[in-house]
Amino acid sequence: MATVPLISDDQASTEVLAVFDDIRAVRGTDEVNNFWRALANDPALLSATWSRLKEVMGPGALDPLVKEMLYIAVSVANGCEYCIHSHTAAAKTKGMSPAQHGELLSVIGMAMQTNGLVTAMQVPVDGVFEV
Repeated sequence: MATVPLISDDQASTEVLAVFDDIRAVRGTDEVNNFWRALANDPALLSATWSRLKEVMGPGALDPLVKEMLYIAVSVANGCEYCIHSHTAAAKTKGMSPAQHGELLSVIGMAMQTNGLVTAMQVPVDGVFEV
């Protein structure tokens, strides 16, 4: 259950509706996800977050699928169920195959295991790895 109301289009201010309309246009859908509807309780935060997300997840040096897969990995590390689901769906629409998804999960699992082990043992960083 959300800790804030999910703002419907009928409840949204003009400022919020403008962001919702941009989300729809950029994503090519009629839907506005619950995350954005929750953020709409603070129009300035909604606008800033959407603007930053468009910039970070937009065209750049990294392939769009790679960006989604990184988002999944960080979301798993942070335990964000919502983001795991939304970015897995986005990765699939960007072409992530079942084999790629399985390999991604293997890499996430391996990293979590080795991160835990090295943290528990407090292994010092090799000099060759330091900048």
